[in-house]
Amino acid sequence: MTASQESCAPGPDRSDAWQRGAAAWDAFYLVVFAAVMVIVLIGTPGSTTVAASAVGGIIVWYLLVGRPLWPGTRPRWPGPRGQRAQMVVYVTGLFVAFGVAQSQNPDAWFLTFAFCPQFFSFASGRVAIWLGIVLNFMAAALLVYRYPGAGTAAVAFAVATGGAGISVFYGSWVTRIIEQSAERAGMIEQLEATRAQLADAQHEAGRMAERQRLSADIHDTLAQGFASILMLIQAVQADLGDSRPQAARHLDSAARTARENLAEARALVAGLAPAQLEGGTLADALRRLSGASAAGASFGLTGEPRPLPMATEVVLLRVCQEALSNVRKHACARLVAVGLSYDPGQVRLEVSDDGQGFDPASAGGGFGLRGMRSRVAEVGGTLTISSEPGAGTRVNVEVPS
Repeated sequence: MTASQESCAPGPDRSDAWQRGAAAWDAFYLVVFAAVMVIVLIGTPGSTTVAASAVGGIIVWYLLVGRPLWPGTRPRWPGPRGQRAQMVVYVTGLFVAFGVAQSQNPDAWFLTFAFCPQFFSFASGRVAIWLGIVLNFMAAALLVYRYPGAGTAAVAFAVATGGAGISVFYGSWVTRIIEQSAERAGMIEQLEATRAQLADAQHEAGRMAERQRLSADIHDTLAQGFASILMLIQAVQADLGDSRPQAARHLDSAARTARENLAEARALVAGLAPAQLEGGTLADALRRLSGASAAGASFGLTGEPRPLPMATEVVLLRVCQEALSNVRKHACARLVAVGLSYDPGQVRLEVSDDGQGFDPASAGGGFGLRGMRSRVAEVGGTLTISSEPGAGTRVNVEVPS
C-alpha cells in the first residue's frame, strides 16, 4: 500500500535512530496490530477465528523473534550467521502468518504499515525495499484469490504496483540519506580525532618552544655569567700568586662555588633539551624518529659520532622531523632514507625519497622550508633542497661541529 511504504523511513543513522526510538516504534507496531485485530474481529463471519489467530501469532512472533533483531539488542542467535538465519526465520514466519490473515480478511493488508518499517530495522535498504514490494504483491494476489475478477485484479495490482514504485523511490532515497549520514558521521569522527591530535601537537610544540627558550636563556645568561665570573676569579688568582694566602683561599672558595653553579646551569640546559634527545645520542634520536615515521624511513650512520652543541642537535632533529612530515604529506614515496654523517669539521644530515618531487623554486616561500632554513642558519649551517617533479627529493643539511 502507498501509505505503508511511506512508513518505511528510518532516521539518517539507522542504528542510533532505532535504538533511541525503540519504545515509540514498539508502541506504533502494537497500535497497528491492535487496530487490525479489531478490524478482523468485526469482519466476515466464518473467517474471524483464523484471521484473528494469525494476527495474534504475528504479535507473539514479533515479540519473541523480530524484536531481538533490532540494533542494540541481543539476538537470540549470536554471530553474523546466526543473525542472518534469525532474520530469514522471522521474515518467513511473518509472510506465512500474513498470508493466512490476508487470505481470510483483505483488511489484513493494513499490517504492511507495521511490517515495512521493521524490514528497515534489521535489513539493508535494498533488501528492505524488496521485502516491501513482495509483501504488497503477495497481498494483491491473495485479494484476487479471495475475490476473483478482472476488476478486483486491476485495482489490487494497480495499488500494489504504485506502492512498489513508491517503495523503490522512497526507499532508495532513504538509503542514500543513511549512507550520506554515515559518511558525515565518519568525517566528523575523523575531524574530531584530527582536532585532538592538532591540539596535542600544538601543546607539545608550545611546551618544547618554552623549554628551548628557557634553555637558551639559561645558557646565554646564567651559564655565561658563571663562566665569566670563573674566568675573572682565575685571572685575579694569577695576579695575586702566593702574596695573599688568605685572599687566595677566598678566591678558591668563590671559584669552587662558581664552578658548581655553572655545572647546575648546564644541567638545567641539558634537562630542557627536546625529549627525543634525552637519554641518548642524536643518532639514537634520529633512528627512532625514522622508524616511527609514517613513511617508514631507513636510517644510516657514517663516521664516528661525537658530542655536538645542544642547539645543533635540536636543529638537526627538527629539520629531520619537518622533512619526514613533508614526505608523508606530499611525496607519495615508496622509499625514504635518513642519513647522518660525521665528517671532519661538520655534520651532515640527508633525508631523501623517491616520491613525486616538486619545483623548489615555486615552493620556496612555504613556511616549512623557510622554518628549516631559519633553524639551520641559526647554528651557522646550510640547507640544500634538490628536487624536480617525478624525480624525488633530497634535503641536505650541513652544520659545523
